[in-house]
Amino acid sequence: MRILLIGAGGVGSAAVAIAARRPFFDAMVVADYDLARAQRAVASADHRFTAARLDASSAADVTELCRAERITHVFNAVDPRFVMPIFTGAFDAGADYLDMAMSLSRPHPSKPYEETGVKLGDEQFALSGAWADRGRLALVGIGVEPGLSDVFARYAADELFDSIDEIGVRDGANLVVDGYDFAPSFSIWTTIEECLNPPVIYESGRGWYTTEPFSEPEVFDFPHGIGPVECVNVEHEEVLLIPRWVKAGRVTFKYGLGEEFIGVLRTLHKLGLDSTRPVRVGSVEVAPRDVVAACLPDPAGLGDRMHGKTCAGTWVRGSSRGEPREVYLYHVVDNDWSMSRDGAQAVVWQTAVNPVVALELLAHGGWSGVGVLGPEALTPSPFLELLNDHGAPWEIRES
Repeated sequence: MRILLIGAGGVGSAAVAIAARRPFFDAMVVADYDLARAQRAVASADHRFTAARLDASSAADVTELCRAERITHVFNAVDPRFVMPIFTGAFDAGADYLDMAMSLSRPHPSKPYEETGVKLGDEQFALSGAWADRGRLALVGIGVEPGLSDVFARYAADELFDSIDEIGVRDGANLVVDGYDFAPSFSIWTTIEECLNPPVIYESGRGWYTTEPFSEPEVFDFPHGIGPVECVNVEHEEVLLIPRWVKAGRVTFKYGLGEEFIGVLRTLHKLGLDSTRPVRVGSVEVAPRDVVAACLPDPAGLGDRMHGKTCAGTWVRGSSRGEPREVYLYHVVDNDWSMSRDGAQAVVWQTAVNPVVALELLAHGGWSGVGVLGPEALTPSPFLELLNDHGAPWEIRES
């Protein structure tokens, strides 16, 4: 297996540290628009790792680098605006593909808070037949959320329930960052995209529909001392993925953002600072969202100032052997642990470990498939067993 990892930011750098301990691949080329950043990501890794410069917005450049390096698997670790050129470049090169966020959505033109427009991943799923015809696999949404959360949904359906009334992905943390009044632990560009877009909900009798941002607030009690956190509806890939392969009456995604974070996002939207359309400032044009991202600290560099834990999980309600059942399958990472282990803050480490696990399964034949597939399309147990082997085990809480 020869891997092209595109993106040497927080998640990409964490993936390098995690993968370096595993023997399942022959080479990993870490590519970034900033060559120096790619070189820093591989500086302490072994001989299998090399750095390259790549413009991720160019499908042709992705194809060219894949062919030059004899790449078998492209691992996309950049933000979702680059999904389609990387996805296309991998296809044209004849390589398999993995990402952690799918192609972007576009709201319904007249009823954005009632009906879906272009959904997350629609552009990729439209090409599933072409990937299958070539015998190639595009495994989409294989981070932590989406990713591990989807594996949990499939595991619950296979092993824990006879029928499922509701699947709700619930994400919460008690992370704090010393020295900053406001410092998101993940890409603010992506956070703005998913939090201010109309959230999608799935119901078996209705299909996919949308609602207002931050709707249906609920307090969810997270494990490992994180405690109660108010969670709200957010647009996320799981709601678009899980119903394709797992039968459930309802599917939602709710994120524990907190009142302050929601207030900041509402203000950015009110001022137009969430926009990706360039505006002229003096003699230059710049997208307001890019300015916001540039003004905030790089999440990858916050680990030594960060304390607390992050929890990603899937809550499932249904019946088992004729009796009501409710469980929460989850994965917790302590920032002190991930920093001491790999020098990566908790959120990016938790995101990065899952595509590395998936790549190892693909290398060994534990997972296989063709076409565009989500994680819940594949058998969950091998993934969960291998995740435990990385030292941060998943758990189940029975209600």
